[in-house]
Amino acid sequence: MKLKIKKVDPEAKAPSYAHPGDAGLDLYALEAVKIEPGVIGQVRSGVAMEIPDGYVGLCWDKSGLSHKFGLKVLGGVIDAGFRGELVLSLINLGRATYTFAKHDKVMQLLIQPVASVEVEETDTISDTSRGHGGWGSTGK
Repeated sequence: MKLKIKKVDPEAKAPSYAHPGDAGLDLYALEAVKIEPGVIGQVRSGVAMEIPDGYVGLCWDKSGLSHKFGLKVLGGVIDAGFRGELVLSLINLGRATYTFAKHDKVMQLLIQPVASVEVEETDTISDTSRGHGGWGSTGK
């Protein structure tokens, strides 16, 4: 499969895999951005893409950034019909300001197939052994 990308800014760095066989493409910062603790920040990527019909782009944390600095991805669904610049949203749950330099890795993008469903309204749904259990109902 090919993923067409368009640089909406000539300084943008194209998404890329760090290693052969990696699941996620790294997405990069177009410019330096500081994200203060407790603040939601946006990082421009400078790229737009054409995700093929029947697929979705799912944005996920870079494990090192989330584990070491508390940076978490927000709003990580990119629909196949979207053609705008990817603006990457994160929240800094850490205790220190984090600064992305130009072309730093920000998050990773997985391209995955999507199953479309037909929604049918009903008065009943089947029961299961779990039933209504949620919010930790299975224990520690």
